[in-house]
Amino acid sequence: VRLVESGGGSVQAGESLRLTCATSGFSLDEYSIGWFRQAPGKAREAVSCISAVENFTYYLEAVKGRFTISRDNAENTVYLQMNSLKVEDTAVYYCAIDPGCFFFRIGPAQYTNWGQGTQVTVSA
Repeated sequence: VRLVESGGGSVQAGESLRLTCATSGFSLDEYSIGWFRQAPGKAREAVSCISAVENFTYYLEAVKGRFTISRDNAENTVYLQMNSLKVEDTAVYYCAIDPGCFFFRIGPAQYTNWGQGTQVTVSA
């Protein structure tokens, strides 16, 4: 099982980035996938989650209307389109298998199998 994040970078406030979570070793269509982030000096938080079958999507209140999560099961990939980025979106972003979007709902503190993440830096 492997999830690899990419697509981060340094942008100005108001710009956009699209993060990619490339998955392998399991059937993506059977699992919900979450995006999480950790800003310097802060606890990791859940940003978004997409369910396995119905493709229901869930978002942190602070990113609603700006971020869009999507999945391409044929390409074994999950995306996070981030528009109108703000300085406070600066963080390392991680994707993770999140059955039933459980860790999105309760918080990721107990999840341990993180990848290397991708850095997003937004400057004013």
